[in-house]
Amino acid sequence: MPRFTHPRLDDVPLALALHALADPNRLSMVVRLAATERLSCAGAAPCDSIPKSTLSNHLKVLRAAGLIETMQAGREMINTLRREEFDRRFPGLLATVLTNAAR
Repeated sequence: MPRFTHPRLDDVPLALALHALADPNRLSMVVRLAATERLSCAGAAPCDSIPKSTLSNHLKVLRAAGLIETMQAGREMINTLRREEFDRRFPGLLATVLTNAAR
């Protein structure tokens, strides 16, 4: 059973959070997760053509930045946005990024 590391948000520096949100594919994934409660890894993918290894790396970066939580549900990995926790650590950052991502 895979075990994922989910950092305490107090341990996440702003630079790491900004790095995670700076990539267009990861930003697209965060936008998709913000629009729904939870998504499988494949459902979070920004497009069908992204290789699984690249998708896995993007999810790892988002987890390390404290943006998502990944849990196993049967054979699937389910991702959720840690919005409330992230908003407490970086007030207004995610809302601003999500608002401007739609432009």
